[in-house]
Amino acid sequence: MLMLVQFCSSFMGNRLSGPFPKVFTYITSLRNLSIEGNNFSGPIPPDIGKLINLQKLILSSNAFNGELPPELANLVNLTDMRISDNNFSGKIPDIISNWKQIQKLQIQGCSLEGPIPSSISALTSLSDLRISDLKGRGSPFPPLHNMDSLKTLILRNCLIYGEIPAYIGDMKKLKTLDISYNNLTGEIPGSFFKLTKTDFLYLTGNQLTGSVPGWILERNKNADISHNNFTWETSSPIECPRGSVNLVESYSTSATKLSRVPACLKHNFPCSASPDKYSLHINCGGKELNVNGNAKYEADREPRGASMFYLGQHWALSSTGNFMDNDIDADDYIVTNTSALSNVSAIHSELYTTARVSPLSLTYYALCLMNGNYTVNLHFAEIIFINDRSFYSLGKRIFDVYIQEELVLKDFNIEDEAGDTGKHIVKNFTAVVTRHTLKIRLYWAGRGTTGIPARGMYGPLISAISVVPNFQPPTVDDDRNDLIVVVGAVSAAILIVLMVLSVMWRKGWLGGKISAEKELRCLDLQTGIFSLRQIKAATKNFNAENKIGEGGFGCVYRGLLSDGTVIAVKQLSSKSKQGNREFVNEIGMISALQHPNLVKLYGCCVEGNQLLLVYEYMENNCLSRALFGKDATHKLKLDWPTRQKICLGIARGLAYLHEESRIKIVHRDIKTSNVLLDKNLNAKISDFGLAKLNEDDKTHISTRIAGTIGYMAPEYAMRGYLTNKADIYSFGVVALEIVSGKSNTNYRPNEDFVYLLDWGLCFERAGKFVGVG
Repeated sequence: MLMLVQFCSSFMGNRLSGPFPKVFTYITSLRNLSIEGNNFSGPIPPDIGKLINLQKLILSSNAFNGELPPELANLVNLTDMRISDNNFSGKIPDIISNWKQIQKLQIQGCSLEGPIPSSISALTSLSDLRISDLKGRGSPFPPLHNMDSLKTLILRNCLIYGEIPAYIGDMKKLKTLDISYNNLTGEIPGSFFKLTKTDFLYLTGNQLTGSVPGWILERNKNADISHNNFTWETSSPIECPRGSVNLVESYSTSATKLSRVPACLKHNFPCSASPDKYSLHINCGGKELNVNGNAKYEADREPRGASMFYLGQHWALSSTGNFMDNDIDADDYIVTNTSALSNVSAIHSELYTTARVSPLSLTYYALCLMNGNYTVNLHFAEIIFINDRSFYSLGKRIFDVYIQEELVLKDFNIEDEAGDTGKHIVKNFTAVVTRHTLKIRLYWAGRGTTGIPARGMYGPLISAISVVPNFQPPTVDDDRNDLIVVVGAVSAAILIVLMVLSVMWRKGWLGGKISAEKELRCLDLQTGIFSLRQIKAATKNFNAENKIGEGGFGCVYRGLLSDGTVIAVKQLSSKSKQGNREFVNEIGMISALQHPNLVKLYGCCVEGNQLLLVYEYMENNCLSRALFGKDATHKLKLDWPTRQKICLGIARGLAYLHEESRIKIVHRDIKTSNVLLDKNLNAKISDFGLAKLNEDDKTHISTRIAGTIGYMAPEYAMRGYLTNKADIYSFGVVALEIVSGKSNTNYRPNEDFVYLLDWGLCFERAGKFVGVG
């Protein structure tokens, strides 16, 4: 028995806790050590480097933290190393190059930072490489050209940018290739045609361009190339494929203007008919149900899921991923509960009889909804893991939930939230529908157990979805007689009103007001509509205590909606020099723009002489106050990583406005007060009231100079010559303010320097640019 312990120690799934068992480091003859699926915590001790005979080290699904010790370099005999689902810090170390015999390396969801070190190229014996969900900065594709033995290659959500190397297509043994959710660009390499043994190909969630190769559509194997920027061609699909290829949202924004392109292939999945829906109920994985006699939950029985797209009448479903290591040819994407839940009424119990699961990503689309605010109810119950003190009770299911591409649940664990397995829980969220489509995505980020009670039991699980409006939908009176009376009365009233309006128009009484309202009616607004009563209640009738700023339009107020959503309300000032023209301009543009580094427009209010914009609330106000606030409560202490993150956020927002959005926009007034910061200090560009549409991508002379002195590019300020480079110049000024911590417009050190820009230039000429920071 002692000899057995010396050579092989497996303590998988034993509810053990505490620090790494140091006793193992004394057994230098140990070859296999598996403590997967426990509750060990703390750092990995340096003494682990004494286990020089170790061949297999499995530490997955614990709570280890700290950096990986450099002494791991001593484990030169490793053939299998798995550290997924932990809380490590720091980067993937270069010392992995010492593990030249390693065949299986798994680093998924363990909080490590990228990039993947180039030293990984030394691991030529690898047959199974899985790295996912890294933090930190992006990097090019890692060098893997010598890895001819690879059968499984997963580099998912690793912040990889650039083109896919053509040599990947020469990996003849490859069965699973997953490089999804990165920032990969360029075309799918032609060499991929040679991946004849690859049963699962996942390229979803990148920025791939060019045409979709015909061989992908023709081969009878799973391929998910959704959420990319492919070019539409005459040979492209004319309907949404329902086979083994998933193409949802796969074509570039230019395809959105083509009527012959199916809606499911376009970005943001636009409504293909007239939007007329106000609610949606889905029994995920189950049959059609009537709950409480009025809510009909639609059936969701599509059995496939590896690279599946299903399109119903009112909703759609996209599923990505295959369950790994379970040695089962046909995965089950629908699971059934065999026992009654302990905390749910008989009326609702059928909602939790079945559930849909996915090993990677599961996305539901509610289609053709009317724009506005909705409550999204997500129903969950853990019906696979059972709390019977057996091995089945040791599994942990952890995943993330996004609504409208915004993270609403991080590391969500159904069992923990509900209090036990076999109990249901409903999570409620408020969502704003602005383009008639609601998107709910569940994503496995490498967390939780993957081998308890058996391999391949992990990933998102959901029982039901309910979407209901937070506003009163209009009702239709079907009584024919009443309709005739109403039509007659309305016709007479319209005739009288038109006569009165004609007289008032000729007298010039309605010119300005009708012009403004006409402009607003002509916009194809993709926002929610708020009533003045709602706004007044939210802001306590525009109470001065809720005033948080004043911009070009007038005052900005903090508000609290009845559902608990915090908002920022921009009120058009009657004294504003901007007025209705800019108000209409801002609504029209922002309603068409959605990006993490742009302030989100929830909706607008147009009643009488009130013109209001409703934005997401930004907890840390503006960058100007964070950098130059007059008192300690306003001025924030921003470390260098945060300043870098803010700079990158502004740059990404501008890149979207200039190059990636459907309409190209020059902002014209980039400055620190027009950059807002959310609770996590993410930068978001605001105030599009001065933006200039640039639809034809050509330079032009602006007839109305708009901007702020000190931030405007010289060619724009003096000659009205406007290109997107005007914004780049302004961004450079803002970046200098962020780095130096000094205000450009207020900086007056001495007579040699007029603006901060002059000061930076003097440092640069003197070769002392580092002194700016």
